[in-house]
Amino acid sequence: MDMNSIMASQLRSLQSTVQMSVMNKALSMETAAMTDMLQGLQDQPPVAAHPHKGMSVDIKA
Repeated sequence: MDMNSIMASQLRSLQSTVQMSVMNKALSMETAAMTDMLQGLQDQPPVAAHPHKGMSVDIKA
């Protein structure tokens, strides 16, 4: 093998490693954000039902 093909092979390997690292970091950040969002939803007080909404239907002919 000549030096150019060795360097090209190493460059492809490095690019693949960097891509996987970036994708892994992005996935980790998205997971953390989703966990925070779900935790925030659980911490909200329950919403009281509307006293009239959905109880009756007023139909005028």
